[in-house]
Amino acid sequence: MQKKIEIIAKSQEEALAEAVKRLHISSDKIFINVLGELPEGLNCEALVDVNLTLEGKKYLENILKALNIGYQIEARSVGDSQIYFNIDSNENPLLIGIKGKTLDAFQILVRTLISSYTKEKIISTLDIGAYKSNRAHQLEILATKTAKEVAKTKISVKLKPMNSYERRVIHEKLSEWRDVYTESEGEGENRAIVIKAKNA
Repeated sequence: MQKKIEIIAKSQEEALAEAVKRLHISSDKIFINVLGELPEGLNCEALVDVNLTLEGKKYLENILKALNIGYQIEARSVGDSQIYFNIDSNENPLLIGIKGKTLDAFQILVRTLISSYTKEKIISTLDIGAYKSNRAHQLEILATKTAKEVAKTKISVKLKPMNSYERRVIHEKLSEWRDVYTESEGEGENRAIVIKAKNA
């Protein structure tokens, strides 16, 4: 559900101005619905009226245009709770950054934008030049190989620190294994997964 608030105002224009102030969203993305009249003024409902997928795509396009980078963006939604963005550009390494840190920053920006429009938990995922899908494949191979060693030796293995996306890939890959389980340890950038044997 996209954000909405109730406002009592003397006119629709006044209600719109108040909604912009309270929602921190531009007026062209707000719809004012008059619910009725009260002695103190109009009882209005201010609704955020945007297509989240298109808004995210436009936002990314504006960033890339400002950077003067040629690009193609694919944007698609899956149901009401997931949005996927994929960028392919002539500067993919620059946009991905070292260890994907620039890509992570772009994703935070997009998530912040989308959360400003809705109260629902929307999972928005950004990939650039298939970096994340390739990385996920590498992590799944690492997870499987390490899990086999742990199951055989019964000795826990701590992997290198990873970001939340990478840790989730490992957790999901090993979630149904009968012989091992995973835990995250550490804080911030030092947070890492430990693969442990069951019944060790």
